[in-house]
Amino acid sequence: MIKTVTANLIIFSLVITLISVTQPATLNAVDDSINVNLTVDSGISITSPSDVTMSNLGTSVNTSTGSAIWNVKTNDPDGYSLSVRASASPAMVSGGNSFLDYTEATPGTPDTWSVDSGTIQFGFSGLGTDVVNVNSDRFAATGQTTCDNGSASSTVNSTIRFLGFETSNQTLATRSATTTTSGVNTTICFAAGQNGVYAPAGTYQAVITATAVAL
Repeated sequence: MIKTVTANLIIFSLVITLISVTQPATLNAVDDSINVNLTVDSGISITSPSDVTMSNLGTSVNTSTGSAIWNVKTNDPDGYSLSVRASASPAMVSGGNSFLDYTEATPGTPDTWSVDSGTIQFGFSGLGTDVVNVNSDRFAATGQTTCDNGSASSTVNSTIRFLGFETSNQTLATRSATTTTSGVNTTICFAAGQNGVYAPAGTYQAVITATAVAL
């Protein structure tokens, strides 16, 4: 009995020794980090509306209106600026005849449509959420949506204000943030009128360019 017990103890001791030898050693953990970089390109787009045919002037109609809409989209966090310019001065011409560029009561400050006596004039205004203040005077109050009075294209909306065109860029609208994915609409209103004189009959044309710039 004593020999048997001794043998068992020796076998048990060997098993413990083997388990201890085959147990893997514990390793220390190490970390490594990388940067994942992504560039989002700045972009801007502008739509191209159809040419505008204004309502007719004549011996019994003294005022004409028309409009176009530009839609601007940009993901630039600083936003955009939308400007317009005429290709010539005066802007509206037909051969040797032309309309005066609209004359404001205070030069450079938009005012409600009023054609000086003895003249024919052509000017523009802007409608939309992003239209600017020019010399602290806004083209139109928020909520205005029409260039005419809503019932006759031969009567200018008396609540919006006009400027004469220039051959250099004039800011029409701006914002200091990205637009939505559907963009922002800005309407440009055109108006022409005669007061006490007739505009010579003919087909007149003004070439107006809009430029959208990411800021």
